[in-house]
Amino acid sequence: MKILGIGNAIVDVICKVDDSFIKKNNLTKSTMKLVDEVEFKKLLSSLKIEETVSGGSVANSIVGLSQLGNKVGFIGKINDDQLGNKYEAGLKKENVAFFYAKKKEIIPTGTCLILITPDSERTMITFLGTAGKISEQDIDINAVKKSEILFLEGYLWDEGEPKKAFEKAINNSNKVSMSLSDLFCVERHKPNFLELVKNKLDITFANEQEIISLIDAKNFEDVINFAKGINKLIVITRGEKGALAVDKNQVVECKAKENLKIKDLTGAGDLFASGFLHGLINNKSIKESLDIGAEMSSKVIQIIGARLN
Repeated sequence: MKILGIGNAIVDVICKVDDSFIKKNNLTKSTMKLVDEVEFKKLLSSLKIEETVSGGSVANSIVGLSQLGNKVGFIGKINDDQLGNKYEAGLKKENVAFFYAKKKEIIPTGTCLILITPDSERTMITFLGTAGKISEQDIDINAVKKSEILFLEGYLWDEGEPKKAFEKAINNSNKVSMSLSDLFCVERHKPNFLELVKNKLDITFANEQEIISLIDAKNFEDVINFAKGINKLIVITRGEKGALAVDKNQVVECKAKENLKIKDLTGAGDLFASGFLHGLINNKSIKESLDIGAEMSSKVIQIIGARLN
């Protein structure tokens, strides 16, 4: 197996609503809100489900890698319930091996309610469910050992059981990569993430804001110097400024794609990572890998949703 991903197994539940629904439920359009199961069910009960699709950051990247022709797998915690079955089926449809034997849990499968208003804006309501309860017992060691690269997401990292699961996976991996995921994650777990980047990870994916926050950089030159100093592969996306990779002392850049009809930035980083890892695992140069990442990212932001059809 080329790459194994471990991340939050979240089912995206897509519903069409009008603006009055957003206002009535005191939601802020175009943002994401974390809720408990009671509030989630209350909102869902009055809606018609248009579509349910497997989601989650690393899972999106893994699906992208599969679509590029790579043999890949995924580990994420789901319940043996209707949404859990849909999640597993969604991965199998994309030829992703799922290395988690679901069972009946007290907490249901994690879900993200995506509310689409007539103006195509998306408002997200997330209930993490059992996805955030992953433990070291959920990690398939054989799958980890048989993968060339392990890919983790910062969203999943947390004290307690998730941290133990991370450590077990990292300690048994051949090569490990991770996305810092989100500025909130970086600021919440800064000392732990810094330790991972400096001493545990072979490849780190971050956007410009995340990496600047991680090392408390005064400017982007500080980021370059940091990356050169730790002797690892650091891949940084910079929006309209393109992307770059620092591999030991080598800095390689690629330009952002131009003249795009952007519809939705969701999944841009996920698909960039899939493209870059595809290049890397198939013996492409760092520059070629960056270009493939930029191409994948440019495709997904011109459609609605975080996965290519």
